[in-house]
Amino acid sequence: MSDSPMADLGPALKESKDSPARGLLFLCVANSARSQMAEGLARARLGSRLSVQSAGSQPGTLNPLAVAVLAEIGIDISGHRSKHVDVIDFSDVGTVVTLCAEEICPVFLGTARRLAWPLPDPVREGGTERERLVRFRALRDEIASRLDRLLCSLSSFSPIEEVVSTANSLK
Repeated sequence: MSDSPMADLGPALKESKDSPARGLLFLCVANSARSQMAEGLARARLGSRLSVQSAGSQPGTLNPLAVAVLAEIGIDISGHRSKHVDVIDFSDVGTVVTLCAEEICPVFLGTARRLAWPLPDPVREGGTERERLVRFRALRDEIASRLDRLLCSLSSFSPIEEVVSTANSLK
């Protein structure tokens, strides 16, 4: 995970300041951990102010460690399910965030802004449950940090302090 997370957000973030905010879509391969965590974190911060979706190109099963590490900070994603990218309502997608690092992410062919947050799959490395929990927590915190910066950059959220305050209260 990057020492300079702002650099990871790339030029698309700067372009988004001039565009109206529309829904967020988080994509990865299995839609079982990274994109599910991102969806849960975004929904907790945004409520109903913005549509938030996640999907994968080869959906698997919601990872129980993703559920557990979000529950540690008061976010319940136990009712989420892995979804295929084909079931996504693209008409409401303004920003697509891909979360793949070492695998090929699904392609989004729409006109939405695209951000690449290449984050390692916490499931790939194996290890003890404790080691996996450490990786899932680090991933959760990295996604939360990037998401907070993205939300603060979207011009339709006013006042910005409200979003920052909400985000900080969930940490």
